[in-house]
Amino acid sequence: MKKVAVIMGSDSDFPVVKKAVNKLKDFGVPYEVHVMSAHRTPDEACNFAKNARKNGFGVIIAAAGMAAHLAGVLAANTTLPVIGIPIKSAAFDGMDALLATVMMPTGIPVATVAVDGAGNAGVLAVEMLALSDDALAEKLEDVKAKMAQEVAKKDKDIQSKVAEL
Repeated sequence: MKKVAVIMGSDSDFPVVKKAVNKLKDFGVPYEVHVMSAHRTPDEACNFAKNARKNGFGVIIAAAGMAAHLAGVLAANTTLPVIGIPIKSAAFDGMDALLATVMMPTGIPVATVAVDGAGNAGVLAVEMLALSDDALAEKLEDVKAKMAQEVAKKDKDIQSKVAEL
């Protein structure tokens, strides 16, 4: 199975990013987590992306706040899918990171999840890998079925409460 790279621009992003890591762990997907900066270590970030495929990665998740160029820098240097996680910061409530992550030029796409949406980034990475892994696809189907059962139970519970009014 291909690995997922989880790259964050700063170690301060880890409290958000660990939600993606936990999703990857839940599905048994191998991963590596690194801190690289588009601005402070641009050569390392570019080299990582350029060599990611040959190093066994199938998807890259990139988390950054503020200027948030990390996902774009990685995407510009690989043909692997890149998922951007805009990280909320004090400035602009994360809107700056969201816009910087989502507004990419044609030919350099970055799939972008919600501000601080690391859990969905992990699930999206799993879905991408599941395109060529039937066992992983089955695990995803099981999780979706369990979520549907939980919603049905909540609906039943709320119907009981409404009936009591």
